[in-house]
Amino acid sequence: MKQFFSFVKKEFSHVFRDRKTLLMLFGVPVVQIVLFGFALTNEIKNSNIVIVDNAKDFASRQIINKISSTNYFKIQKTLMNSSEIDAAFKSGDIKLAIVFPQNFYTDLLHTNHAQIQVIADASDPNTGTTLTNYVNTVVADYNAQMNQTINFPYQINMEVRMLYNPDLKGAPNFVPGVMAMVLLLVCVMMTSIAIVREKELGTMEVLLVSPFKPIYVILAKAVPYLVLSLINLTVILLLSVYALVLPIRGSLILLYGVSTLYIITCLSLGLLVSTGASTQQGAMTLSLVGMMLPTLMLSGYVFPIENMPWILRMISNVVPAKWFYIIIKAVMLKGLGISYIWKEVLILFGMTIFFLSLSLRNFKIRLE
Repeated sequence: MKQFFSFVKKEFSHVFRDRKTLLMLFGVPVVQIVLFGFALTNEIKNSNIVIVDNAKDFASRQIINKISSTNYFKIQKTLMNSSEIDAAFKSGDIKLAIVFPQNFYTDLLHTNHAQIQVIADASDPNTGTTLTNYVNTVVADYNAQMNQTINFPYQINMEVRMLYNPDLKGAPNFVPGVMAMVLLLVCVMMTSIAIVREKELGTMEVLLVSPFKPIYVILAKAVPYLVLSLINLTVILLLSVYALVLPIRGSLILLYGVSTLYIITCLSLGLLVSTGASTQQGAMTLSLVGMMLPTLMLSGYVFPIENMPWILRMISNVVPAKWFYIIIKAVMLKGLGISYIWKEVLILFGMTIFFLSLSLRNFKIRLE
């Protein structure tokens, strides 16, 4: 028994000396609990909406107050007229618009009937449907309160419009998300092993004595994967148009341009992983685990970012897929131009310069 306890003590010593094992034992469960507890939820909260209150009467103000008091909505602003709604949706800042007609309370008192128009962004059909259901619940609750003291019940109906995806198909949300995830994973994984392979095969010495500058070596590693990724992009677009019947509403040239920038960003990130890793297996594992989980959880493709705690919302800003997902939905589904996506394009461009600079710096250190 004494020998048994000696072996147990030895194993504990090995575990506590190995920081990677400790991280797997204690770090991974904590991260999973945080992500699954706060980020991965089907409930939608803090969605930005706008309100057009043409009535400005007692009933409309009460309903607006009930909507603003919930944690599902954040009233971004109150518009003066319905013509401003389209511009608000194109800006990408809002998910829903609520329009109160003139004489709303008067119609409710005299005819016991009134109507509210609800306009939702259905490029993500699940979010659009859920938000309209939330509004319907608030209006139904207001109806119930009003009808407690009268003989003839009031009835407020909702006219619902779904923009960009009136049929609530899944493809308009599925295709941009798959494009963002597939291009990132393929580009990062393929390029992450490029420089590491040279070291493991013993050909790094050839590059070391060659007249090539480090920047040329790095770019030479990325160009083949850029071409292959553009072919991959073309296949995805053809499948989405002809197999999924998802038309491209925006400029095809702009779509290829921003996609090329995103591919270069992903290639730069893969090269950064490659210059920092010591083995091909390590580079592949880091790129797969380190990229897939953030892309799935923090890009807005599967789980709405506005639901998450502020710390996760801040972390999501460093995930390239988040910005590409916003761009693709704007260009491909909404038909918007560069004037609506220039901020996201600049962010991807800045990420590319940052990743390339770090890759070049790490590559120089490895050569010395």
